[in-house]
Amino acid sequence: MPAATTDGMAGVVVANSEICYIDGEAGKLVYRGYSIEDLAEHSTFEEVAYLLWKGRLPLKEELDELNAMFSEERKVPNAVYQVLYHLPPLTIPMDALRTLVSYLAGADPEVDDNSPEANFRKAVRLTAKIPTLIAAFHRHQNDEEPIRPRKEGSLAENFLYMLTGQIPDPLVSRTIDVSLILHAEHGMNASTFAGRVASSTLADMHSAVVAAISTLKGPLHGGANALVLRMLREIGSPENAEAYVRRVLEGEYTIPGLPPKRIPGFGHRVYKAWDPRALILRDLSRKMGEKIGDTRWIDISEAVIAAAEKAGLFEKGVYPNVDFFSASTYYTCGIRGRLFTPVFAAARIVGWTAHIMEQHADNKLIRPRANYVGPQDLKWVPVEQRSAG
Repeated sequence: MPAATTDGMAGVVVANSEICYIDGEAGKLVYRGYSIEDLAEHSTFEEVAYLLWKGRLPLKEELDELNAMFSEERKVPNAVYQVLYHLPPLTIPMDALRTLVSYLAGADPEVDDNSPEANFRKAVRLTAKIPTLIAAFHRHQNDEEPIRPRKEGSLAENFLYMLTGQIPDPLVSRTIDVSLILHAEHGMNASTFAGRVASSTLADMHSAVVAAISTLKGPLHGGANALVLRMLREIGSPENAEAYVRRVLEGEYTIPGLPPKRIPGFGHRVYKAWDPRALILRDLSRKMGEKIGDTRWIDISEAVIAAAEKAGLFEKGVYPNVDFFSASTYYTCGIRGRLFTPVFAAARIVGWTAHIMEQHADNKLIRPRANYVGPQDLKWVPVEQRSAG
């Protein structure tokens, strides 16, 4: 008898983990015992990185040491900038990031060392360098010279500086810092699972991260917030939201990149309540809109939510997820849609590497089964006697 199957492995437990706890019915997200609300209010992305990697919040001297490592590791080999000029003109940012991380593997002297100590150092390097790669590629695509990283400032502040050449406003830096915290980890999501599968073969950390980046690229995972921005632009103003939502839900209009009758940024495979990250970003998006004197994007977002609730989505357990408000939040911080998924990667690299280290610490090859549902007992016939039927 075939084994029981589920659609997309829903509800299947594939590993024990100490990194993240999610209660989808209650809308609860916990990193290593700390609620996401507590961390978003009080912590920094650097502290959260240490927490996810080491299992506890750092002491001051440990945080100082980690920040010094990040500061030193932000720079990338000069040859990386030459690679940028040889990428095909139509290369998109996620493809560039995947390629450049592969390049970094060849430049890392510890690439094949999967010891806990080496993996920690590689996790620090990748977390420090990925913002540099994203910003350099973005400026290259805009015919601007890449800006080398500064040693000063947080990862979020330095990323914004490398995009524009300007020291960012503290509220903008803090908003991006909190966004990185919210996106840093989320249990056994598709990209994390891909990374763990790769690392379970004892592939090196860079290879596993490339697998995760490739998985995050898909619009049903990391690409959703770019689709949300596209939707907000198409709606144009709050008064158009209800008609737009109705057209989509009735199948009169399908948003490119999504299945029919889907509103981007709504629904989640785990949450059947409000995604707690969305509620935090909702407040940040409003604050940023008020700061720049343009609340249009958050106002349209709120109108979409009202229309979706009126259409009965909440009754079906379909609520806004983290991608919904990250679109307006990022955009009001000056980050354009093409960079939304790479910024997601710049945060999730911490969770990916935490899971890779956890996998390597107690490894067993991940090798699930599939139920065969194809034909049986066919007989080979010569090619001249075969028919298409």
